[in-house]
Parts: sequence; structure tokens; C-alpha cells
Amino acid sequence: MRQVYLDHIAATPLDPQVLEAMLPFLRDKFGNPQSLHSAGQEALVALEEARSRLAGLIGAEDSEVFFTSSGSEANNFALKGMALARRDKGNHLVLSAVEHQSVLHSVKSLEKLGFSSTLVPVDKYGLVDPEAVRRAIQKETVLVSVILASNEVGTVEPVIEIARICRAAGVPLHTDAVAAVGNIPVDVKELGVDALSLAADQFYGPKGSGALFVKKGARILPLIDGGIQEGGRRAGTENVAGIVGMGKAAELARARLSERQEGMKTLRDRLIDRLPQRVDRVYLTGHRERRLPHHASFCIEFIEGEAMLLNLDMKGIAVSSGSACTSRALKASHVLLAMGIDHALAQGSLVFSLVDSTTAEDIDYLLDVIPPVIDRLRKMSPLYTKFLEESQK
Repeated sequence: MRQVYLDHIAATPLDPQVLEAMLPFLRDKFGNPQSLHSAGQEALVALEEARSRLAGLIGAEDSEVFFTSSGSEANNFALKGMALARRDKGNHLVLSAVEHQSVLHSVKSLEKLGFSSTLVPVDKYGLVDPEAVRRAIQKETVLVSVILASNEVGTVEPVIEIARICRAAGVPLHTDAVAAVGNIPVDVKELGVDALSLAADQFYGPKGSGALFVKKGARILPLIDGGIQEGGRRAGTENVAGIVGMGKAAELARARLSERQEGMKTLRDRLIDRLPQRVDRVYLTGHRERRLPHHASFCIEFIEGEAMLLNLDMKGIAVSSGSACTSRALKASHVLLAMGIDHALAQGSLVFSLVDSTTAEDIDYLLDVIPPVIDRLRKMSPLYTKFLEESQK
């Protein structure tokens, strides 16, 4: 049976060159970067080389990049660290309704400490209106957070315009760029953001490795207390092998970005155009043009995403039904609901995400397999039965 993996928004495969770069630091080069002897200094040099490579990918200064264990930790670090550091200025936060759970839950934690927040709505494509952000900013606002690209619907947000508004209001802006970095061009200076989160497993690097860009001069408190690692901003012995792997992945992503984008965009459009031709009552979610090049997402009426996932898995096809952080929750995506999609329809979410090794044959296999799967599941659906009965009246 053919195996087709289309859930790369959850994690991409490790590039062989990345693994090769990591192996010495999983074997013989085990020194701690904080140690003063030669083994420790060797690890420190490798860590700083990786920092420089990662900074190069996003147009940052080396000193503005701080390593974390994941994109979620980077989001927590940014939201909590920047909000608490500016508490003397106010206690109000602004964020979009389509943020990742790690942002939303960080804000909930801050609300327990006395902060308040405003959730900015989105349109039917999942786009944030910059003017809505302007209206949401108050005198007490200390931080705005708007995701750069949605991992659930692929929509790329107008962060540059939002950054101009925040800058004029004197409020720092954080963006969750986990789904974006390595897949589309991301330059922190061009974006105009004060903080940006990313994760290596979105651009062929190791899981468990992430980073936070913090603009020079921006105030932020540590999330993890302890030693002097990361300039005192993030304590704990560094994951040297993971960081080295992330640095190598960043170097490769920078060199291959244009080629990767074009190849995946062609296959993405093939799927977006042809799936609705093969199956009726299938709806694209997210913006058709302003979307990640490797991302295609749909809602399929009358059936649940989890049932489709399991049936497709039996055919050798791996996909997702929303964020990897919420897919086991068995509930409708908050992103889709924020876009005004009906709760029942939102339950039928499917997300397909590609990599540069995905082929046209993979997409065609999916397009051949999915119609009978949907047909079989709809025949068992009371919602579909009711629809057929009402349509025949």
C-alpha cells in the first residue's frame, strides 16, 4: 500500500544533512557550553554558530535570538515575559481570535494575574483587519500579539501593517511565526515586530528546538529562572545537538526557500483546485492566495474530521484535522469558529500540509482515495440522511 504523509504542519522530516550535523553532539562532543574547558568551549562555538545561522534566516542580529525548547515555549516566553516586564505601563493585551493555543493560554494565565485582554475578530478567510487592532489598543495596552501565518487554515496575516499601527501607538508587537519561518520569507526588520517565535520542526529541523527573536532594547523577563544561559534570559543547560540541528536547518532553508516555495505551491494548488471537483460540498478554509505555499485546508460537510483521518490512515494517508496541539481534543477548532464557520461544518475539518519531497503522484493518490472514503462515511451520517430527505421534498 502506498504511504502518503501530508501532516507536515505537525512536524517535518529531519533533513539528512541536519542529522549529520547533530550526530557528533549526540556522541563524542558532549561538553556543556557553560564549561570553561576545551570540550565546553567547542560546544559553545557550535551553539553560537547555530545562533548566527538562525539569525540569518530571519534577518536578526545574533544577540537578538534566544533558544527555547519549542514554539510553544517561545510564545509563552514572549507573552508572559514582555507583558510582565511592562506591567508598570499597563495591564492590557490585544491578540487575534485565531492565535495558537500557547498564546491564548498564556493570556489566560496573565489574566489570573490581573491583566485584561481584547480578542480581535477575523473575517471569513481568517484575516485580521489592522484597523480592528488599532481600535483595540488602549492607553493601558502593553503588548499586541498577532500570528504571522495560521497553522490551521494557512492564512498569512498583514503583520507589516499591524506593526506600523503598534509602533505609532508605542506598543510592542509579537508574532507567532512558527508555521511561517522556513516556508515563506520572514525578515524581522521588514515585518517591524518586536518579538517573533519559531520552531525547527517546521523547516526540516529537530523537534524540541525553538527560538524567540527579541528586538534589541525590548523589555522581557525570563520565563525560566536559574543560571546565566542565553544572556540570563532563559536558564537551563542548552540542547546543543538540537540547537546545532536547528542552525543547520536554518542554513538549508535560507538557501532553498525559493525552490521549496514554488514546488509546494504548485502541488498545493493542484489539491485546492481538484478536491472540490471530486467531492461535493467541500469548502476551502483560509485565504485562497494569501496562504502558506505548503498548506491546503478544507471543511467537508456532514462528517467529522476524526473519522476521515482514521479511514485515510487505513489507506496509508496521514493528514490532520486542525492543530497538532488540539487534534485529540475532539472539538471544533476555535480558528474555524472565529471565521464564522458553523460548528457542525467545522467538525469536518481536514488539513493537508506538504514538504519538498511530496510528489504529484502523492496528491493524485489522495484524490483517488478520498472520494469513496467520504461517500462511505456520509452514508453512515444522520446529518447527510436528513439532508438527502429534505432535498428530495
